[in-house]
Amino acid sequence: MDDNRDHDAAGPEPLRPCRASASPNADRPIFQALLTPYRSLGRLGFTVMMSFFCLVSLVTGVLFLLNGAWPVVGFFGLDVLILWWAFSASYRSAKAREEVLVTRTDCAIRKTSPKGDVREAHHNPFFARFQVNRHDEIGITRMSVDSRDVSTEIGSFLNPDDKDSFAEAFQKALLTAKQR
Repeated sequence: MDDNRDHDAAGPEPLRPCRASASPNADRPIFQALLTPYRSLGRLGFTVMMSFFCLVSLVTGVLFLLNGAWPVVGFFGLDVLILWWAFSASYRSAKAREEVLVTRTDCAIRKTSPKGDVREAHHNPFFARFQVNRHDEIGITRMSVDSRDVSTEIGSFLNPDDKDSFAEAFQKALLTAKQR
């Protein structure tokens, strides 16, 4: 759920509460989370897998070529290209992130798309409701913070276990913010 990757200095500034308060403790974070999509195959694993797939396609293509089935060779190259494209798209989508910050006076959610577009939503923790939709077999299917006419979905790309742990921790943080 949390990501400890190094960020470049030109990245976005840290998420801060939007409302000023008289008490310095009111803006002290009760809860902070950086949500990022999980990718099970790292760059080294991708390189090894693609190298192996290229080698198998090359050997198989050469065998077909030697047996006189030369039109088939191009399809082996096409398979490699499609696999590379699919993994590249997956790694691009992994650049998305969501920063969640709860203080006594603000519940701030900053979403950064894979393209770098940033959207921020702020909710008053006293009026915010944390909605969790569950399915009996799948688990949590949707999480959102709702207040008045505004609804902000969070953690849509998380796996079921991370959704459960995030939902529990976030719910406790909202309750803590409301009790102080």
